[in-house]
Amino acid sequence: MSVHEMIPYLCVSDTAAAIRYYERAFGATERFRLTEPGGRIGHAELDLGGNLLMLADEFPECGIHSASTIGGSPVTIHLHVDDADEWIRRAVAAGATLESEPADYFYGERSGSVRDPFGHRWLIGHSIEEISPEEMQRRYTELLGGQA
Repeated sequence: MSVHEMIPYLCVSDTAAAIRYYERAFGATERFRLTEPGGRIGHAELDLGGNLLMLADEFPECGIHSASTIGGSPVTIHLHVDDADEWIRRAVAAGATLESEPADYFYGERSGSVRDPFGHRWLIGHSIEEISPEEMQRRYTELLGGQA
């Protein structure tokens, strides 16, 4: 047994609007969508630079609710890019809310976070330094004032 892929599958309050947002913010391209006769989108697939993102409208009759309906999501999607500052700027210009400005972090990444218009949190970053897990732990401990 093995895992072949792990694909984010987001429930959103308006999949058609989310597709337009992800196209503007992240340069996504729509692969396809499955639409019910009443207009509800049961499944859509987007390509983000060779990575798959799946979306669907809410299905409350099945207990499937969007992040905006339930008041947010505890899940953060990490988008590793070539220029975090530019990607964050694009996401905000397309309608995201800036949660944290891009900054350099102890774990060797420059990153910041946004909340998209559909309630999902995106941590957007790029590598600035290759460091070992041991060095990362040392820096993390130091950041916490030496408290492990």
